[in-house]
Amino acid sequence: MTTSTDLAKDHTKSPLARLRRKLSPKKSTTLLTPSPTIMSMQQQQPLLQRVFDYFDKDGDGKISPAELQSCVRATGGQLSLDEAAAAVDSSDMDGDGLLGYYEFVKLMEGSGEDKVKEEEEKNKELREAFGMYEMGGSGCITPASLRTMLSRLGGSHSLEDCKAMIRTFDLNGDGVLSFDEFSVMMR
Repeated sequence: MTTSTDLAKDHTKSPLARLRRKLSPKKSTTLLTPSPTIMSMQQQQPLLQRVFDYFDKDGDGKISPAELQSCVRATGGQLSLDEAAAAVDSSDMDGDGLLGYYEFVKLMEGSGEDKVKEEEEKNKELREAFGMYEMGGSGCITPASLRTMLSRLGGSHSLEDCKAMIRTFDLNGDGVLSFDEFSVMMR
């Protein structure tokens, strides 16, 4: 249960720090049991997946700010919709306004504002780089747009070479790279 002293302390912390604190084993033993610092990442995966599934009320594989707020409240915490939206925005790597599982894991692993700022900067740089390769506002990198950008950088690649490069990281097999797939490739 959150006390007025906890709220006063939390008032000065970022929404992310408050969220992590509210989801810590001390606050919610039904969701996370052992301390994450004691458990290996491999041991944490099933727990984090269960927490993610619990938060994902509509079962779409993504957590919205409203779902995040609702579940934090259900575990006895206080989180405004604006704070939930800020938490989602800070970990939302694909820019869809929702948290996928790996984005949720990143949110739960976070260790302070510096890490968040660093991740935001990396995400911004990735978006800028993606924008250079993505031509015509299509939202994806096509073999033709990849070939165009590589030629601007002084490379000489055939369309078939570019298709092969894309196939390597094309996780859903649609023949183009989405921002998520581009992120995986670049990281």
